[in-house]
Amino acid sequence: MTAPAPDLWPGSGLAHLDVDAQGNLRPTPAYWRHWLQRPELALVEESCRSEKSLHRALLSMPLRPVPAVEVDSIADADVAHNYRHFLALRDAVQQAGSLQGWYLALFRGGAVTVPPLFIDLVTQAIVQHLLLQVSEGTPDALSARAAELFFRPQRISFEQGRVLAADSATLQQQSQTQGLGEIGRLLAQAQISATPLDLPVLGADNATRYWAEASAERKDMRSDMRSSLLLDLTQELKTEVGHGLQFTMNNARSGLKPLALLLQAWVQHLLGVAVTVQHVPRIDDPQWRWHVGLDAESSLLLNDLYEGHTVDDERLGRLISLFRLDFVNPAEMRRDVAGRPVYLGLMATRSGQLRLKPQNLLLNLPLAALS
Repeated sequence: MTAPAPDLWPGSGLAHLDVDAQGNLRPTPAYWRHWLQRPELALVEESCRSEKSLHRALLSMPLRPVPAVEVDSIADADVAHNYRHFLALRDAVQQAGSLQGWYLALFRGGAVTVPPLFIDLVTQAIVQHLLLQVSEGTPDALSARAAELFFRPQRISFEQGRVLAADSATLQQQSQTQGLGEIGRLLAQAQISATPLDLPVLGADNATRYWAEASAERKDMRSDMRSSLLLDLTQELKTEVGHGLQFTMNNARSGLKPLALLLQAWVQHLLGVAVTVQHVPRIDDPQWRWHVGLDAESSLLLNDLYEGHTVDDERLGRLISLFRLDFVNPAEMRRDVAGRPVYLGLMATRSGQLRLKPQNLLLNLPLAALS
């Protein structure tokens, strides 16, 4: 086994995982110690004696069996609840042998009862691993920010022909504090506006800011870095040049291209199937046979479009992007759709939320092995 490359997002715990010959991430005792330092499990001043005893025992022996009575004796019911979920995750991942094996088994096994946060943290480690592979160990800020869509909810805004994604948690915090920390929070509570919310768009001129935020996370392993930079998901930029003429050019700083590359790597890594993924402006395909929504909203939209239902402009306006996925080897597809493209959609909700579900690609592609 070899150690992964250095952490981009220390909160994922990638530095504490081994990589086996197949490229899968295998947990180590240090990985579970890392989990015990997270806010959900770390000791606080109010921790009871039973909680302290269990926490210290697990730090010493992260894989030790834990009888239910030890968890039940914790005074804080929420803390006990967190420990039950943690121990269930630990045991399931150890049994699966790798994070990838656990992830696939989780979503192929029916109802999912694992807390979304736990799933996001495992996803983050896998995606970081992929990002380092795709970039040969040196990802740029745009690719790293695009990778966050796999495990962090975004708030989408459509402004003057541009599609911008903000980290939902960061936006909520900024709204509460007005960007001024605790003083801003007090002003917001008093309904006094100190400064308008103004998050910059990630570009070549401020890429160092992204890495500075990641560096800040390394200094506090209990915090998860939340980027304050907007991700531009606009594929084409249009400029009015006068006399009714409009100039259109591709957006070189769009996050859609690195996102497509990561979706491509995600399928190949988790399913062992080589595919290509690229952005397309529309679906003009009389032989459209298969599609997969990357979120709940786009799944419904693509279903309606495929079935020929009328879709109003409001819904269409929330479509962020369409992608075309092609199997490198059509023989790996179901016979009835072999050689045909699979169309993917990405879409915001009415309230502007985006929750990408990468598991949809693992469950809903027309694979020959599953037909």
